[in-house]
Amino acid sequence: MEVINTEKQPIKIWSKNTEAGAISQLKNLANLPFIHKWVCAMPDCHQGYGMPIGGVIATEGVIIPNAVGVDIGCGMCAVKTSLTEISQDQLKEIMAMIRKTIPVGFKHHSKKQDESLMPKVPNSKFYSEEHLRIEMPICGQEYQNALTQIGTLGGGNHFIEIQKGDDGHIWIMIHSGSRNLGYQVANHYNKVAQELCRKWYSNIPEFHGEDGLAFLPIDTKEGQDYLNEMQYCVDFALANRLLMMNRIMESFEKIIGKGNFGSVQDIINIAHNYASIENHFGKNVWVHRKGATKASKGLVGIIPGSMGTSSYIVEGLGNPESFESCSHGAGRKMGRNEAVKTLDLKHEQEIMKGILGAPRTKEDLQEAPGAYKDILDVMENQKDLVKILVELKPLAVIKG
Repeated sequence: MEVINTEKQPIKIWSKNTEAGAISQLKNLANLPFIHKWVCAMPDCHQGYGMPIGGVIATEGVIIPNAVGVDIGCGMCAVKTSLTEISQDQLKEIMAMIRKTIPVGFKHHSKKQDESLMPKVPNSKFYSEEHLRIEMPICGQEYQNALTQIGTLGGGNHFIEIQKGDDGHIWIMIHSGSRNLGYQVANHYNKVAQELCRKWYSNIPEFHGEDGLAFLPIDTKEGQDYLNEMQYCVDFALANRLLMMNRIMESFEKIIGKGNFGSVQDIINIAHNYASIENHFGKNVWVHRKGATKASKGLVGIIPGSMGTSSYIVEGLGNPESFESCSHGAGRKMGRNEAVKTLDLKHEQEIMKGILGAPRTKEDLQEAPGAYKDILDVMENQKDLVKILVELKPLAVIKG
């Protein structure tokens, strides 16, 4: 861990050779008046919007929408199946069926999914749009669209993988978020925060060179509205992953036959774009994890590698220095456009030889292994944050 002490608050970095843009953003955060103790950068840290991806902060009395991120509730889930072997032919059939039942990229379901799959309105027994609109205007206005988006993967670095663990079992892993619902909530409340900061002469963009650090006091209506809608998006993102996992399990049963392959009741789920009230160093603070996951002592989590490299089931060590957090993945080392321009397609295909779903075109290089940090280095840099329980090697992958 490296410590930077040049700013108002210290910056603790578990990443080596962190890019200049991310360091600049970390310094902006460290100079905010409501930061508790210090700012953290996980081993997968890289520049984001306002706050780096792989950043963790604890704030006193305020919430920063862009320190949560636009894909609210984005996260990982994994299920260990009872299978110990699976053939290439079975994998191909299963992946083909998954593609038929789970839309990827910008695609949605052609029909609205059952309303009972949606999260309930907090403090209510209802799922309905009518009740949601009363409590949460943005989620309410997006409700009908969300009914076609639940159970869909999304684009970018979202993925579905079938993996073989060093425990001898076949695993299923999903990385996905809250789709357009979270995006709309994030954008709306960031604009509200910017307007209020200008009104209060707390002009974060002017003072810190970023337009992504506007905040909402927790004790305002706007702050409470954001927290409520954020939590609904976190719940929706989980519901989204659960529906996909159910349909993947159905694909396994149809291809391999009925059997006790695993259950979503045994699912490991961990979000990496959210904020929660937690007690650290004797104070109740709002911990923002943007591209970072909770790693409290004994908590089982997931740290995926890049496309074609190992992923890990881990156990948190509860390190207080990181606000009990760890990385959410390998972390990008180059942007998508740079990856397409600089990476060699044949070389990336060779890295993924034997894995179904390897890059086929130059455009696929956006998510190729070479666009990401070495997951082995990332795991080495956070040995004081988590311990590895299971290493998972990819057998087949579907990218968003």
